[in-house]
Amino acid sequence: MIDDPNGGRSVKEWIGKTPDSVPPPTVRARIFLRANGICHISGRPIGAGEKWELEHIKPLSLSGENRESNLRPALVEPHKAKSADENALREKADRVRAKHLGVYPKSKAPIRSRGFAPTRDGVEWRKG
Repeated sequence: MIDDPNGGRSVKEWIGKTPDSVPPPTVRARIFLRANGICHISGRPIGAGEKWELEHIKPLSLSGENRESNLRPALVEPHKAKSADENALREKADRVRAKHLGVYPKSKAPIRSRGFAPTRDGVEWRKG
């Protein structure tokens, strides 16, 4: 049970059936009111008419849950930047793990070498 920011009785917490489930408008409103209309990422108030999204505090990719207590309001631009950073870190960790397990694909491009030492005046150059 979660306290209703509008006052009154506690309400049952919304839990998404799948990771892609979208909270209904009443739940979005509760989350917004509970955060006092302040962007979770930038810390500034979300103005009337500004576009905002729900952001997972603990990302789903790091075993976070798609539930009301794990969601906060965030302005679109800061949310995009934060998501891009998280995706880059997750992809890097996935590559490192795959290399460690030996399942990372080998490069198909041949390794280019510098070649043999050049010659001087058509005669092979030798030290000494």
